[in-house]
Amino acid sequence: MQNNLKSIFGNNHGLDDRSIDFLTRALEKSNLPGFDYLEFKQSVAALAQMNIEEETAIKSAFTTAATMGLTKDKLLKTAGHYKEVLAKEKIQFDTALQNQIQQKVAGKQAEVAKLKEQIVKHQEKIKQLQAQIEKSQLTIDGADEQINTEQSKLEETQKNFETTHQSILNQINKDIENIERYL
Repeated sequence: MQNNLKSIFGNNHGLDDRSIDFLTRALEKSNLPGFDYLEFKQSVAALAQMNIEEETAIKSAFTTAATMGLTKDKLLKTAGHYKEVLAKEKIQFDTALQNQIQQKVAGKQAEVAKLKEQIVKHQEKIKQLQAQIEKSQLTIDGADEQINTEQSKLEETQKNFETTHQSILNQINKDIENIERYL
């Protein structure tokens, strides 16, 4: 019967096959005994396939079903029963869908938010490290300049010392010479 239900409810409507399978299986499981809305719907569909117009197909199917005890009231009540079956299936589907959303979407969204938060923290850490690098580089640059200045001063001091040393040494040597010569 499910294949018949699939063709009745699913054909020519461009509906999703998985959903049609699921819902027609639910209708079949809940099929009431005897001739009711589902059998009536199948009869109307069979008549429609013979190119009988809809109003005539409905009246013909009902007339035939009435010989088996189907009344308009029973037809409407059983149609209501199948609407309730579909409503329950929708509730179950919606619940399952929400669980899937929670697992697959909300869970991923939380993971993405956490990663974004980590990225911000890492970017802050990078900024701090960059600031430390810049500060250290300024110290290095200043130190290089200071080193060059101090090295120049020390070289100048060394040169001055050696010149002075040599001059004094030269004077002493000249004095020694003069002492040797004149005394």
